[in-house]
Amino acid sequence: MQSRVNFAKAAPDAYKAVAALDSYVKGSGIEPRLIHLIKLRASQINGCAYCVDMHTKEARHSGLSQQWINLVCVWRESPHFDERERAVLGWTEALTNVAETRAPDDAYEALKAHFNEEEMTKITVAIGAINVWNRLCVGFRALPPIDAPAVAA
Repeated sequence: MQSRVNFAKAAPDAYKAVAALDSYVKGSGIEPRLIHLIKLRASQINGCAYCVDMHTKEARHSGLSQQWINLVCVWRESPHFDERERAVLGWTEALTNVAETRAPDDAYEALKAHFNEEEMTKITVAIGAINVWNRLCVGFRALPPIDAPAVAA
């Protein structure tokens, strides 16, 4: 696979606008652990190799366990996530797949059970922001760096 366009160079003003939204999310008061969940799960759903690679590394750097990170993609089958995290993961999936899900009431009610309206709005903005990044990276084929080749055991 080859990269199509370096979108940061092609439209620096657009890149800066998306980066500013991402900066807002980081400073919004949403718990970093929840931001990691949102970014990683949306990137997995969208098939964004660049973002999955980056957000996995960021989560590890923040001190989250490798097992916790590995199980994000199968969160429903894992006991590693509390009810707040499950609500965020469900809302992330619902909004990332909004054309199919139409943001169902059960996902909304689960979120509402743990967060106030301001927090729900900020979480929703975080979901929107990573989905913008995913569309840029998938659409223009941003490639993750190869840190080290796989080694057979």
